[in-house]
Amino acid sequence: MAVNLTKGQKVDLTKSNPGLSKIVVGLGWDVNKYDGGHDFDLDAAAFLLGGAGKVASDKDFVFYGNKEHESGSVIHTGDNLTGAGDGDDEQIKIDLSIVPAGIEKIDFTVTIYDAESRGQNFGQVSNAYIRVVNEATGEELIRYDLGEDYSIETAVVVGELYRNNGEWKFNAIGSGFQGGLSALCGNFGVNV
Repeated sequence: MAVNLTKGQKVDLTKSNPGLSKIVVGLGWDVNKYDGGHDFDLDAAAFLLGGAGKVASDKDFVFYGNKEHESGSVIHTGDNLTGAGDGDDEQIKIDLSIVPAGIEKIDFTVTIYDAESRGQNFGQVSNAYIRVVNEATGEELIRYDLGEDYSIETAVVVGELYRNNGEWKFNAIGSGFQGGLSALCGNFGVNV
């Protein structure tokens, strides 16, 4: 049974699930009634961060334009351009056993593609969530429903996996940003 988190809540992942190494991070959302003449294209991404909360290089940013980390530990399964349908809209697979030692956190984000020119923001998005699934069994381990009422933000740091005394934990963050993907990249040290 999944642990449902609230914003800021932290929970053990590997300690309470011994032997767990391969997980799927699923992100999903619905778009409120919206007719601006453009599709609503949300994009999930993962930033692999060192101790200072920054990437070591641009290769530590996994998204639709760089689907696999060079270590093979983080793989983006593909870009969903409309968010239509039930279930996860985008997924990122992680093999915790081969995440490079220098990576202390993996932050998961969702941004709205071309939000400024399309006049879109997270105030027009509902039912957004992140969940962590055991890839081997399909069991949902952790779920965080954002539920926050964002109004002007075009990017959200949804949650993060982080190392703690040799174990992996999950933190429900839910922190909104203005400025979309470029603001997030600047925050995490990626050159845009």
